[in-house]
Amino acid sequence: MSITGTEGAAIGGGTAAKTASTATRAPEKTLTVGLVGHSTNSDNFGVGALAASQIDILRRLAARRGRALKVIVFCWPDRRPHYIVGEGIESVTVRGRDLVSPTGALVRNLRRCDLVLDIGAGDSFADIYGVSRFLKVLAPKLATLALRRPLILAPQTIGPFRRGWVRRAARTTMALATTVCTRDVASTEYLREIGYRGRIVEATDVAMRLGYDRPAARTGGPVRVGINVSGLLLNGGYTRSNMFGIADDYGALMRAIAGEFASRPDYELHFVGHVLSEEQEIEDDYRACQKLAAEFPGSIVAPRFGSPSEAKSYIAGLDFFTGARMHACIAAFSSGVPVVPLAYSRKFEGLFSTLGYKETADLRSMGTVEVLTRIRAAVADLDGLRAQIEKALVEANRRLDHYEQIVDEAMALRGPVTA
Repeated sequence: MSITGTEGAAIGGGTAAKTASTATRAPEKTLTVGLVGHSTNSDNFGVGALAASQIDILRRLAARRGRALKVIVFCWPDRRPHYIVGEGIESVTVRGRDLVSPTGALVRNLRRCDLVLDIGAGDSFADIYGVSRFLKVLAPKLATLALRRPLILAPQTIGPFRRGWVRRAARTTMALATTVCTRDVASTEYLREIGYRGRIVEATDVAMRLGYDRPAARTGGPVRVGINVSGLLLNGGYTRSNMFGIADDYGALMRAIAGEFASRPDYELHFVGHVLSEEQEIEDDYRACQKLAAEFPGSIVAPRFGSPSEAKSYIAGLDFFTGARMHACIAAFSSGVPVVPLAYSRKFEGLFSTLGYKETADLRSMGTVEVLTRIRAAVADLDGLRAQIEKALVEANRRLDHYEQIVDEAMALRGPVTA
């Protein structure tokens, strides 16, 4: 059974669109919305999940208003085939040179947009990944504002900005945006701490609504445990020297967690990747999962998924999940699977605790023994975690409804661009 719009042809169809198309009033001109910091072909399925979910939101709102919609997704130059396709979806590749060119792909296509939603890849409007990435995330915002297009910062983790000039640049940019949306209390509080005084809409991650195929019901059999192994953390981050300040050796921790369930007949161990890169081994979860699985005979390595919804559909078939890729954890959480997120930054605790879910283990402050204790307690109380998730998802949906209202209002105000 499919749970709302998965990638591909499923995006944008449905009864609402058909009803809108038969409305008696004259159709309005096509509204063009640009999605920045999203991607239709990223190896990081978290970024892809943001794009698929955002497009579903826009399609639903446009259909409700009987408005024709064009979505332009500004993508990085990844070689993977586009897994989010469909009528009215256009993917534009933006290279480094385009960020500074007045005639490049970025500016040329931003000019076509009536409204721009910038989600900053979920957590990249910060300098924890380095100044280079911050500048790449900042440039499209500045271009949008220079072209006088309305800019909404879609729900994301914002900050931290460790350098003074970065903090000032971010604050000035946000002050010029139409609306700033965070996805957690921590980001909201941080913005106030650094002196941002504008409007903040505190929502949650849009990938909570990513479509997927619900697994068939099971009775009996072993408990299916999924472990996401982050290739990035296993390799020490981009600097290869514990870039994120993990308290204990990450590889040893993953082996300790796997050892809790391996070779036990009442558990079935799955290693699950969520960033799947053939070209960048430092990022690739699949090779990291293969490496650990080789040490645990009988374990299962999940396939190289073709899309974020395919990954979520697999994760939804598990009974328990843990990992350090946040959107893999969101895939579990939003499909009702008990999960212990393994945090390497404040985005994890910020997102889940804002919804009332308190099971995150912070790898920056918790050692292996503490993390294992947290996981053992969670596995011993799967029904309790499911009840927590059910309650938290009510709050997540309330927050996303509020965000959709903000976008709907912005869409209602926009006519076709004139320049």
